[in-house]
Amino acid sequence: MTISMSLLATQFLGFFAFLFQEAAGGGSEAANATANAFTMTEMIKNLGPVAIGVIVILLIMSMYSIAVMVERFLTYRAAKAQSREFAPRVAQALKNDRIEEAINISDKHKKSHLAMVVNAGLQEFRAHEQSAEISGEEVDASKRALQRAIAIKSAEFRRGLSGLATIGSTAPFVGLFGTVFGIISAFTGMKNAESAGIGAVAGGIAEALLTTALGLAVAVPAVWVFNYFTGKVDGFIIEMDNSASELIDYFLKQRTRRLNP
Repeated sequence: MTISMSLLATQFLGFFAFLFQEAAGGGSEAANATANAFTMTEMIKNLGPVAIGVIVILLIMSMYSIAVMVERFLTYRAAKAQSREFAPRVAQALKNDRIEEAINISDKHKKSHLAMVVNAGLQEFRAHEQSAEISGEEVDASKRALQRAIAIKSAEFRRGLSGLATIGSTAPFVGLFGTVFGIISAFTGMKNAESAGIGAVAGGIAEALLTTALGLAVAVPAVWVFNYFTGKVDGFIIEMDNSASELIDYFLKQRTRRLNP
């Protein structure tokens, strides 16, 4: 599909380059009459209703994608910063078997993904920690609590990314939709102004291509940032899985210590 779209775009651009060359080679009067149509200001002033609608949609998509980018970037940065601060502190608390202190530390790092996972496991483990023995079922219950916390936090980290993916995949086609309508209008004008030459409608063709350019300008950053954020989320999930695994090992050591005092 990517190859076919590239070939189609190449054919479009080659065809329009030919049209522009023909327009440039036309009479000087037609060139002077349409010179202003090639300026950005004149193109914006002469936009048709379909082109305006397409540009408005693309601008809305762009604003949404920028909002998601900023919000996700701040969320991931806060999670990373708090997790770096949280990890050594909770490790020291658990090393000294101070589970209550570890829970309090995790409560103070609300934005840390590691703190959320560790807190869920410790809360479940604390409910059985006072008993004389820690059974395998109690350890399994803590493991399930950790898995639920990882699933919930993973879903939170992925919030908004599907929107970026949708914008990245559909924005070029929205722009192409405006281009197709613009080309239809340009060729209609060409038929109605045969004596004026192709230069009379070259400005309309350039206006049509404006929507495709805007669609690509919206889509490319969205795709780049989506891929970057997806990699960040995958890294966070690996960190949460590792923390959960280490916490399960701690629970098993506690169980062995109770069974073999």
